[in-house]
Amino acid sequence: MNHIIYILHSKKLNRYYIGYTSNFDLRLEFHKNAPSNKFTSNANDWTLFLNFNCTNKTQALLIEKHIKSMKSKTYIENLIRYPEIIDKLLTRYDSDY
Repeated sequence: MNHIIYILHSKKLNRYYIGYTSNFDLRLEFHKNAPSNKFTSNANDWTLFLNFNCTNKTQALLIEKHIKSMKSKTYIENLIRYPEIIDKLLTRYDSDY
């Protein structure tokens, strides 16, 4: 099973959306057709900014929570600028679950 962290970007909102999924294609379709009560329904121009695989669901959820807790566009943009940050996160939240 895949354990994927993904970050979407909307130019219209100038915002990022951070999520976890085990099926990226299905999840992306959900965001493109999100119900009106979901955050991603506020824009129709979501594009993939970044995604990467984790070794298990626990690791993925911890990394997703970490990225969200940073509350920083700069931090998110630095994940692409400095890929070693992702490597450090994968190591930091490595577990045997």
